[in-house]
Amino acid sequence: MSRPSDTDDPTGKSSSQLSPESDVHTSRRQQKYPVLTEAEIARISRFGEVCHWPDGSRIFKVADPGFGMYVVLSGRIKVTRRDAFDRQLVINEQGVGHFVSEVGQISSGRCLVDGDAAGDVHAIHVPPERLRALLIAEAELGERILRALILRRVGLIEGGSGLILVTRANNARLNSLQSFLARNNVPHTVVSTASDGDMAKYVGQWAADDSDYPLVLSPNGIILRAPSESELAAALGWLPEFVAGEVFDVAVVGAGPAGLATAVYAASEGLRVAVLDHRAPGGQAGASARIENFFGFPTGISGYALTARAFVQAQKFGARMAIPAEVESLDCAASPLRLRLRGGAEISTRTVVIASGAAYRKPDIQGLERFEGKGAYYWVSPVEAKACAGKDILLIGAGNSAGQAAVYLASHARRVSMLVRGRDLKSSMSQYLVEHIASLGNVDVQYNTQITALHGAENLESAEIVHDGQCAVFPTEHVFLFIGASPNTAWLSGCGVLVERSGFVLTGPAASAHAAEHETSVPAVFCAGDVRFGSTKRVAAAVGDGAAVVSQIHQHLGRLSMQA
Repeated sequence: MSRPSDTDDPTGKSSSQLSPESDVHTSRRQQKYPVLTEAEIARISRFGEVCHWPDGSRIFKVADPGFGMYVVLSGRIKVTRRDAFDRQLVINEQGVGHFVSEVGQISSGRCLVDGDAAGDVHAIHVPPERLRALLIAEAELGERILRALILRRVGLIEGGSGLILVTRANNARLNSLQSFLARNNVPHTVVSTASDGDMAKYVGQWAADDSDYPLVLSPNGIILRAPSESELAAALGWLPEFVAGEVFDVAVVGAGPAGLATAVYAASEGLRVAVLDHRAPGGQAGASARIENFFGFPTGISGYALTARAFVQAQKFGARMAIPAEVESLDCAASPLRLRLRGGAEISTRTVVIASGAAYRKPDIQGLERFEGKGAYYWVSPVEAKACAGKDILLIGAGNSAGQAAVYLASHARRVSMLVRGRDLKSSMSQYLVEHIASLGNVDVQYNTQITALHGAENLESAEIVHDGQCAVFPTEHVFLFIGASPNTAWLSGCGVLVERSGFVLTGPAASAHAAEHETSVPAVFCAGDVRFGSTKRVAAAVGDGAAVVSQIHQHLGRLSMQA
């Protein structure tokens, strides 16, 4: 079979006939589906073995354990997107010189598509662990492959394949699941029975009343009724299995910037790393709409994009990701150390890095709990921003997170009213954000102001505010709360790790006379990021903590090996 050239275009036009818009499309497609040379295929062959499938046979299917990557030598592999109603759409047929994979395969993630042999197929099978080795050993080629794998996952997300969330109306559980899936880069579609009569009749057999919604329908036949995030992850097999007797060099609790930086540096230096987070990679930074003062990104970058790249980078180096996995306790008396997860699983590790960050602080606002997740939010993502389109919203807070959220929401909402308890923004917010907010015509800042109550029947309808001692009612369907956070350290209770009175972890001389800079009062237990007492609450500082703590872990492990 002839091999397509790098300049082939699906429109059939030559490169000289393509418009600038087509040039962009063609370039992106070539990055998404690059054609390997014979020399490149020969280099890849060192990392896998040739397999054979006859015409029409199924090579992989949705929900199968990750296969890694296939490089086609003969025939074609037809890749098909399928949803929970078995509606199928052929994404493409990849022939000689192409490779079949997407970014989730780096870490053995479940298949999101089906693959079938079109013709007699011979392909090099590169399993996940060998794919990771390939990406590292063949840097230039690995960069092209990795870029393609990321773009393919983006395409699946944009296509809305995979899971279907069926709902009757907006509710907190739906918003939570949407945000959870979006933050974890999981393709999904939301369908409302209120606007789709056929859907309402079809799913009526599974949902008895409103408490069963949202329904989650999976392409592999699994049906879940109003699941929690952890229930959804467990049912779909997203969590990795931890083998009895397996011991990690480093277990990182928290997948924010500090935790991900720790994972990248530790795994790249050959340490066995496990990363655990109860919700999604990125932490609070992952919810930042735009970070404009992070080193090396002059045009700015969203917290989601920055931490998503770090997440993939950690996986490339072999870090084992367990998300969502909630750590309930740390047993410091055990040797090696032992982390107990919700559900009973345990992980043994020689060292632990506390990078659990902070939990959103809940203000004393009457009626707040009724509207959490369905009108009142502690974060902002594209899900919430879309819901605010053309509406008047309130945003409480005066820090950088509040400023970034205000700027982002201003591009969606009709008007953003920032409520600030103090007299100015300059004392708590970076100057570039203060100036940006001042330049936006649809953002107004009200000082000496706070919310006292939220009201509404089913959904949020209004908020009571107090401005300069005067009460007023502000009609709104959306309130965003960015008033700081408390350290997430409850899981450390009873293990001997010293914290100061607010709950932040003590390290270095403040914890013990013999502790390293990032080491806690318990040997082999370290801390990085915002949860560490005295840390600078900036993404760059958290990343620096992650790099520094790995050096100290090496020193600790070196001492252990000398004692052995």
